[in-house]
Amino acid sequence: MRVETVTTALDLVGVFINSLLGGSVARRRELDLFGYVVIGVVSGLGGGLIRDVLLQHGPPLALTNPLYIPIALAGAGVAFLLKFTEREWNRLFYVLDAIALSVWAVAGAQRTLAAGLGWLPAILLGTITAVGGGATRDLLVQRVPAVFGGNGLYASVAALVAGLQVICSALGVPVVVATPVAVVAGTALRLVAYRRGWELPGGMEWEARDVLGKAVHPPRPRRDRRRGRGGERRGDRQGERHGERRGDRRGDRRRDEGD
Repeated sequence: MRVETVTTALDLVGVFINSLLGGSVARRRELDLFGYVVIGVVSGLGGGLIRDVLLQHGPPLALTNPLYIPIALAGAGVAFLLKFTEREWNRLFYVLDAIALSVWAVAGAQRTLAAGLGWLPAILLGTITAVGGGATRDLLVQRVPAVFGGNGLYASVAALVAGLQVICSALGVPVVVATPVAVVAGTALRLVAYRRGWELPGGMEWEARDVLGKAVHPPRPRRDRRRGRGGERRGDRQGERHGERRGDRRGDRRRDEGD
C-alpha cells in the first residue's frame, strides 16, 4: 500500500471526526445552520490547511482533492441532524477527539517526511496538523483552546505520536504496521490522561524577590552571626558596667560637695 494513499485516508478520517466535533461545539453554542457549516469546516480542515501552507508544495489538499470539503460538510451535517444527551456526547466527544488527534498527528508527520523534510519538522507539523483545526475552532467561539491545557495532556500527546511515527519510519517499519500502532498508542494515552487528570505543570509559585534576593545577597554563615551576636552582647554588657561606674563616681562627688 502506498504511503500517499494511507496518508490521504488518515487525513479524511481526521477531517470527518473534527468536523463532527466542530458541529457539536456549534450545537452547544446554539448556532444556526451557517454556524454549523463554518465551525465544522474550520475544525475539520484547519489543521491540514496550516500544514500544507507551511510545506509550500502547491495548493492545499483540501482545495485540490474533491473529497475533503464534502466530508467536512458531512461531519457538520451529522452533528446538525443528530442530538445526543450530554452524558452520551461527553463520552463520545473525548473518544473521537483522542482518535482524531492521533490520526492527524500521524498524517502530518508522514506528509512532512514525504516532502523531504527532517524529523524535527515532521514532529512540529504533525502536532500543528493535530491541534490547528481545534484551536482555530475554539478561538472562533471565544473559548480558550484545549491545546493550552486544563483538560489533560493534549498537544504533548500529538507530539509523542508524531515522534513515534518518525521513529518507526527511520527504523524501516512498514506504514501499515507503524500507523495503527501510533494511532492506538496515542488514543490510549490521551484517554488515560483525561481520565486520571494528567497535565503538564503550570507556572511555579516561587517569589522572584526571594529568589533574586538570595542570589544577589547570599545569607551569611551561622558562625558569623553567632559571633556578631556575642560581640554585641559583650559590648552591651561592658557599656552597662561603664555607665554604672560613672554614675557611682558622680554620686560620690555630689556627696563630698554636700558635706
